[in-house]
Amino acid sequence: MFCSKKKPLEVERIVKANDREYNEKFQYTDNRIHTSKYNIITFLPINLFEQFQRVANAYFLFLLILQLIPEISSLTWFTTIVPLVLVVTMTAVKDATDDYFRHKSDNQVNNRQSEVLIDGKLQGEKWMNVKVGDIIKLENNQFVAADLLLLSSSEPHGLCYIETAELDGETNLKVRHALSVTSELGADMSRLAEFDGTVVCEAPNNKLDKFTGTLSWKDSKYSLNNEKIILRGCVLRNTSWCFGMVIFAGPDTKLMQNSGKTKFKRTSIDRLMNTLVLWIFGFLVCLGIILAIGNSIWEHQVGDQFRTFLFRNEQKNNAVFSGFLTFWSYIIILNTVVPISLYSQEGSCSQRKQFLLFSFSIFVLAGEIHDGPGQKTEITKKKDPVDFSFNPLADKSFQFFDHSLIESIKLGDPKVHEFLRLLALCHTVMSEENGTGQLVYQVQSPDEGALVTAARNFGFIFKSRTPETITVEELGTIVTYQLLAFLDFNNIRKRMSVIVRNPAGQIKLYSKGADTILFEKLHPCNEALLSLTSDHLSEFAGEGLRTLAIAYRDLDDKYFQEWHKMLEDASSALDERDERIAGLYEEIERDLMLLGATAIEDKLQEGVIETITSLSLANIKIWVLTGDKEETAINIGYACNMLTDDMNEVFVLAGNTVVEVKEELRKAKETLFGQVRRFSDGHATCEKEQQLPLDSMVDETVTGDYGLIINGHSLAYALESDVKNDLLELACMCKTVVCCRVTPLQKAQVVELVKKHRNAVTLAIGDGANDVSMIKSAHIGIGISGQEGLQAVLASDYSFAQFRYLQRLLLVHGRWSYFRMCKFLCYFFYKNFAFTLVHFWFGFFCGFSAQTVYDQWFITLFNIVYTSLPVLAMGIFDQDVSDQSSMDCPQLYEPGQLNQLFNKRKFFICMAHGIYTSLALFFIPYGALYNGVGEDGQHLADYQSFAVTMATSLVLVVSVQITLDTSYWTAINHVFVWGSLATYFSILFAMHSNGIFGIFPNQFPFVGNARHSLTQKRIWLIILLTTVASVIPVVAFRLLKASLYPTLSDQIRQWQKAQKKARPLRRRRPQTRRSSSRRSGYAFAHQEGYGELITSGKNMRAKNPPPTSGLEKTLYNSTSWIENLCKKTTDAVNSLSQDETGKL
Repeated sequence: MFCSKKKPLEVERIVKANDREYNEKFQYTDNRIHTSKYNIITFLPINLFEQFQRVANAYFLFLLILQLIPEISSLTWFTTIVPLVLVVTMTAVKDATDDYFRHKSDNQVNNRQSEVLIDGKLQGEKWMNVKVGDIIKLENNQFVAADLLLLSSSEPHGLCYIETAELDGETNLKVRHALSVTSELGADMSRLAEFDGTVVCEAPNNKLDKFTGTLSWKDSKYSLNNEKIILRGCVLRNTSWCFGMVIFAGPDTKLMQNSGKTKFKRTSIDRLMNTLVLWIFGFLVCLGIILAIGNSIWEHQVGDQFRTFLFRNEQKNNAVFSGFLTFWSYIIILNTVVPISLYSQEGSCSQRKQFLLFSFSIFVLAGEIHDGPGQKTEITKKKDPVDFSFNPLADKSFQFFDHSLIESIKLGDPKVHEFLRLLALCHTVMSEENGTGQLVYQVQSPDEGALVTAARNFGFIFKSRTPETITVEELGTIVTYQLLAFLDFNNIRKRMSVIVRNPAGQIKLYSKGADTILFEKLHPCNEALLSLTSDHLSEFAGEGLRTLAIAYRDLDDKYFQEWHKMLEDASSALDERDERIAGLYEEIERDLMLLGATAIEDKLQEGVIETITSLSLANIKIWVLTGDKEETAINIGYACNMLTDDMNEVFVLAGNTVVEVKEELRKAKETLFGQVRRFSDGHATCEKEQQLPLDSMVDETVTGDYGLIINGHSLAYALESDVKNDLLELACMCKTVVCCRVTPLQKAQVVELVKKHRNAVTLAIGDGANDVSMIKSAHIGIGISGQEGLQAVLASDYSFAQFRYLQRLLLVHGRWSYFRMCKFLCYFFYKNFAFTLVHFWFGFFCGFSAQTVYDQWFITLFNIVYTSLPVLAMGIFDQDVSDQSSMDCPQLYEPGQLNQLFNKRKFFICMAHGIYTSLALFFIPYGALYNGVGEDGQHLADYQSFAVTMATSLVLVVSVQITLDTSYWTAINHVFVWGSLATYFSILFAMHSNGIFGIFPNQFPFVGNARHSLTQKRIWLIILLTTVASVIPVVAFRLLKASLYPTLSDQIRQWQKAQKKARPLRRRRPQTRRSSSRRSGYAFAHQEGYGELITSGKNMRAKNPPPTSGLEKTLYNSTSWIENLCKKTTDAVNSLSQDETGKL
C-alpha cells in the first residue's frame, strides 16, 4: 500500500458505461469509504505522535531516559515509566475504541448490497465493489450508492423523486429527470447492457448544486446538468425503480468531498498545560543551575576534606563536572512538580464555549397544524379534541379542538365548504396508495401536507390529479375539477393560485399566500372580514405561527378565455416573457373574496426555546448554519426566539456578486455605527494582520440587538479572503446569525473562520450527514441521534437524543466539569510545588549532593497512593452550586468563558502558595528539631526522623487543604480523605517495621523510625504547628475575599444555605413562550416551477381516463359515513359550552 502509484490530478473526468477495463486506466477510486483515522499499521505511530504532542508526555519520556543513567539518577526508573505507560495506554485504548466504531460504521456502509448490471444480468454487489461506469438499479426507499447519472426510471419521462436530508437537511422531495434519449431504455436489461455512452464532466468537487458535463452516444452529444444527477446520500422516494450510471464513487462523491477530515482535538486547558509545562521546565532548569553551581562551589571548597570517604578516583575529580552531573540529578528529583499522575487522573476537561453553531433540523418538526383553518377559537385545557372516527380516511395523528367547525360543515355553510375545498385543490401535493390501500400524500412542503391533511379530516379529501384534472372527495361524493391554469409560486409573488372549472361549469380562482400580499388583492367589500382576520393573524403571529391568507374569485368564461389566450402568447414570447407572464398573473389575481386564514406551527422539540434563551443569557453567541431555504430559516428563527421584533434590525445578505456582497456589508456596518465610525479599506487590512479579540472595542460601540441572515451564494463570496474579515466582524456584532442554503463544506468553513480569527471556542451540533464536516471542524462536536442516521453521532465528541439536553450539558455538566478541573489543577500544582521544593531547600544543607529529603518509597507513593483519591473525588463529584441553580442562573457560565478559574495568574498564585508551604514544611521542623532532644533523652535531629516528620506534616497539610477546597461532600469524599490518611500511616509503619527490613534490608532502610518518631509528643506538636502555619493564611484570605468581594457563585451558595434552613416551597421556573408580532411571509415552501411540472404531466403515471368529460359529479358508494358524521357532530355540538365561539 505504501508503494502505490500516486493518482494524477484530475482536470476532467471521462467515464464509459459498461466498460470497467476502459475506466480502470484512469485509476478512479472505488466505492469504498474511509471515515476512520487509523488502521492496524498506522495506529501505533500516529497515535503516539498525537499523544506526544502533549509537551508533558514528551517531558516525562525525556526524564525516563535520564533516570536510566545510574550516574545521575537518585530515583529508580519505574517511578516514571509505570505511570507514563498507564497514561499512554489508557488514551490509546480510548482512541482505538472510537476508531473501531468508525470502522464498524464504514464496513456497514461498504457492505450494503446493490444491484449492478454485469454481463447483461443484474447481480448483487457490495457497495465497495461498485466501479465507475457501472450501471446500477435502485428501488424505492433505497440509499443511493454513488453519484449517478440518471438513465431511466419507473415514472413517466424518466422522472424520479429523491430526499436529500443527508446532504442539505431538507426532507422535502426533489425531482430529477433523465435525458429523453436514455429514458427510453426503461428496464430492458439487454438495451441497458448495450448502452456504451461516454460522459465527459467536471472533476470531483464539493459543489452540491452544480454539475456540468456532456453525454456522447450514437454520434450525438447531450448536455448534462445537476437535474440529471442523483448524489450519494440521497434516498429514492415515490419511485418504484430507476437505473443510473456511476460517475463518481467513494471518496470522489460530492457527499464525501463535503465530509471533511477527522481532526485531533485538544482542549484549551490542554494547550495551556503545554505552555505551563514549558515554563515549569524552565523553572526547573533555573533551580538545577542554582543547585549545580552550589555543588561546584561546595565541591571545590569543602569536598576535598572528605573525598577519601567516597568511591571516586582522585584524578577524575572535577568540580565543574560534578556540578554538571548534579544538575541532571536535580532535574530528575524536582520533576515531580508536574507529576505524570496529574495526566492519569485528568478524566475530563471542560472548555470555555462561546460560539454555538447548529442546524435547524435538530429541533424542528415542521408542518403541525395549530388551529382550524379560517376559524379562530379560544382553546383551553378542558376541551377535548374532535373525534374524527366517523371519517375512515382521516389521518389518525391529526388533532383539532374546534367542535363548532364540524357543526358548520354539517349545516352546509358555503363559506366553510369553499374554504376546505380551496385547501384540497390549491397545492402541489401528489397522492398514491400504499401496499395496504391507504391514501398517502407525497409533499414537497410539510406545510402543504398539513393543510391538505386538515381538509382531508374534515371531509374534503384530495384523491388524485392528472395534468388536466384534480379529483376530490367532498363529504363522501367524488368531484372531478378541470384544471385550467396553475399560477405557480415564486419568491416575489409569495402566493400560488389555481383556476379550475367545477362540474357545474363555473370557473373559480383559488389563491393562498402571504397575508401582506393577498390583502392588497382583495375586493373592497371584504373590509369587515379583513379587519377580523387581521386581528386573528396578529394573535397567531404572536404565538410564532406561520400564517396564510385564503381567498377566491369567480371568473367569467369569456374573460378567462381572453386572459388564457394572452397567457399562451406571453408564454411563447421571446422577449420579456417572465415579465409578461407575471403581469397577467397580477391582472387575474385581483378583486378576490377573502375566506379566512390558516396558521401552522413549526412543532419544536420540548425545551428548545428555553434552551436557546438560557444559552443567550450565558453570553453564548448562537449561529445557525442550515441547508434550508431563506424563508424557512427566517420563520423558524422567529419561532425559536432567536430573531425577535425587539431587534433593532435584521440584515439580509443576498448579493449575487462579490461587489454586491461588499456593498451590503458596507451598508450594514454604516447602519450599525452610524456616524460614530466608518469602515475603510485600511481597517480591513489591519484586521487581516491581527486577530480580533472576542470582546473587542468594536463590539462595545454597538448598542442594541441585531440579526444577520446570509444565503449560501452570498456566503461563498463573503468567505473570500478580502471580504471574510468584514463578514466576521459584522456577524460577531449581531446577536443572532443565520446562514441558510449552505453546503456541508461551507458549514465547516464558517467554523474554521471563527476559530482562526476569533479568540473563541466553537461548539457545533447537528443530526445529519450534512453536519459531519461542521462537527469535525469545531472544538466540540455534538451529534443528535435523530431521524437522519448516526453519521453525526459517530463523528461527534458527545451525543444525545434531543436539543434541549444541550442546556444541561453546557450549563450544568460542562460548567461543573470546568470548575472541577480548574480546582483539580490548582490543587495539584500547589500540592506538588509544596512536595518538591522541599528538596531545593534541603540541597543547601546536604552539600548539594542531590540527596532526597524523603524516603524513596514515599516519593513513589505520594502522588499515586497517598494523595490521589481525595483530589480524584473532588474532580468527579465537586460542585459549587446545585444543578438547578446552574440552570436558573446561566450567568454562572461566564467565568469559564473568560478563563477566570484557571489561567496563568492562577497558576502563579498556586505556585506561590506551594512555595510558601514548602518553606513552612522544611524550616519549621528543621528549626524545631535542630539540636532537639526527645523525651527519652536521645537526639531527635537525625535524617530519618526529620524525613518522617516532614512527610507526615506534608500529608496532613495537603489533606486539610483538600477539605478546604471541597465544596460538595459525599460519602466517597469522606472515605477517600480519611482512608488516604489511614493508608499513609498503615504503609508508613509497615515499611518501617522490623519484618519487612529483614526481608528487604536494602530497599527499606528506615527500620523502626516511624515508631520511634511518632511516639514523641514534640514531633506531633511540630506537625501541628506546621499544619496550622501552612493553612491559616489560606483560611483568612478566603474568608476576607468571600466577605468583601463575593463572586456570583458565592452569593448563590449563601442563598442556597439560607433556603436550606428555611426550606421554602420550590417554585418552578416559568416557561419561555414564543412571542412575536411578525407574520410569516408564506407557509408553503415548494420550489418554483413545481406547478409547471404538474401541469406538464411529466410526473404523472398513466392511468385509465376518467368517465366521460371528467366534469360529472359521481355519487360515492359510502354515503353511510356522511350520515355517521351528522349523528356524531350533533352530539358534539350539544356538549359545547356557551363561551365557545367560532368566527369565520
